[in-house]
Amino acid sequence: MNVNIQTVHFDADVKLKSHIEKKIEKLNQFHDKITKVDIYLKLDNIVHNIKDKIVEIKVDIPRHQFFVKQTCKSFEQSFEMAMESVINQMKRKKQKNLA
Repeated sequence: MNVNIQTVHFDADVKLKSHIEKKIEKLNQFHDKITKVDIYLKLDNIVHNIKDKIVEIKVDIPRHQFFVKQTCKSFEQSFEMAMESVINQMKRKKQKNLA
């Protein structure tokens, strides 16, 4: 699994990146053929006032792609919500394939 973390218009600290990498490893429990995970961390700027933190997660598996975008006051909270969403999508896809 190839993990790519990109920050847009800022530099993320090591603590945030290691937190994200540790949590992303759990995705292997839900699908064993994950080829690539892209994570985008963005600041929602409204006229130079930083309002919210945006996290986008894109997970590639053979013949399918999952995408989630979440916005919150902190990157950690946005990431946790996005992870829950992408895991739910993966579970639904797996159940649909089994049915």
